[in-house]
Order: sequence, then structure tokens, then C-alpha cells
Amino acid sequence: MQEENHITASIVVYKQDPAQLQKIIDAFLEYPFSRKIYIIDNSPTAILKEKINGDRMDYLFPGTNLGFGKGHNTILNNLKKQSTYHLILNPDICFSSKILKRLTNQLQKEKQLTMVAPKVFYPSGELQYTARKFPTVLELFCRFMGILKIYTNKKEYRDQEITVPFSPDFVQGSFMLFKTKDFLDLKGFDERYFMYMEDVDICRKIDLSGKRKLYFPATEIIHIHRKGSSKELRLFFIHISSIIKYFMKWGFFRP
Repeated sequence: MQEENHITASIVVYKQDPAQLQKIIDAFLEYPFSRKIYIIDNSPTAILKEKINGDRMDYLFPGTNLGFGKGHNTILNNLKKQSTYHLILNPDICFSSKILKRLTNQLQKEKQLTMVAPKVFYPSGELQYTARKFPTVLELFCRFMGILKIYTNKKEYRDQEITVPFSPDFVQGSFMLFKTKDFLDLKGFDERYFMYMEDVDICRKIDLSGKRKLYFPATEIIHIHRKGSSKELRLFFIHISSIIKYFMKWGFFRP
């Protein structure tokens, strides 16, 4: 195997179903050029360690809930000289290892391309509009209130052709494949966000670096996407906090 083909992955979990997590681990390790998958367990106890396995898996238990971005960032130093591509995974997805070859090929084709993401479906087969334009305060208010669908739909590129690859403002972070060097240059995710908005933020950082991200609909995954912040009050306030931090950083009125 050539060094440039190696790929690592990381998943941040919290009280995760071990059977679902094992499916993701197996799918990743099935890819012949996968090197290692890191499981960062933010759960209160390390029970999960005894229920999952993989010969190229590293299990990390920080003993506290680090959140999403900080959890992924804990393994940044491990990635140096270990892989050319690094995959950010959510624990509530399903995918075939076959798509990894197509996605890494896309990254190889273009020097200025930093990250690529696939098309995403709900388990029902309904398309998730994960490629979006940078949010505004009005848009996020409308989403939380469930109003002005015409406006929020336009922020999801529904008024243009999205069956071909294109560079959106951002993609939701359930499955993001980076060039490892670029991910390290970006210093991973901004740790001021405990959860939510870190995917939007890192896509803005890609723009500032002068490079590109790509939505590649020729590959597909399934994402359960529980929308926890619309169902659980604690997650709702975490989401609101992250939104405030995002606009405090990037500006409330900038596009």
C-alpha cells in the first residue's frame, strides 16, 4: 500500500449504541487503505470499550464530555505522518466502504480542494439537504420557528441543480473527508463550540485559507439525524449558545 492512500477516521460518541457503532467501525476498516479509526468516548463511563472491537481501532476515554469539536481535536497530533486523508464521522450514519475510494479520488484531483462530502439520505430514503449557504440570524430563527419555508429552502440550494458536484458554502458535519494536512493546518474544529455550528465554522476557515470544499452527490450515505436540539431542552440551549458564539466570531450581518 502506498503511503499517500492511507486514511484515518474519528468518531465522537456519547452513550452510543455499540451495535450501531460497530457497523461504522467495520465499514471503515473494510476499506483496504484505512489505517486507524479513533473512538473518542465522551460518556460518563467506559462501558463501551468492552463492547466494540477492531484491530486498527484506538479507544480514548477522557472521563468527561469534551463536546464534538474538542473531542475530534484530541487526536490531531496522532494524525501527523499517519494518513493523507482524515474522515470525520457521526455515530448515527451508515455507509459503504466503496465510497471512500471515490471521495479520495476527488481530493487527489485538485490541489485546492480541502474537504469533500457525500449526498445524505434519511433512513426513509428522503434526501437530506446537507449542502447549505452560510446561515443568517433570520434564517436560523425561521428554522427554529418552522416558518418561511420558501426562504429556508433557498438556503439549502433547492433552487439550483444539486445532482452534480459543486462547492457550497458549507456542508453539515456528519461525514466530512479532509486532506489530513489541510485539517491540521486548520487546527481542526474551533473548540469554543461545545456542539453545533462547528461544521459551518470550519467551512468558513477553509474559505479563508483560499481553498475549496466539495459536495459530491455521486456518493451516498444514510444519516439518522435525530435533531436533538428540537427535542431536548438542554441541547436546545447548547445550540443557541453555539449560534451566538458563531455570530459573535463571524459577524451578525455578514453574508
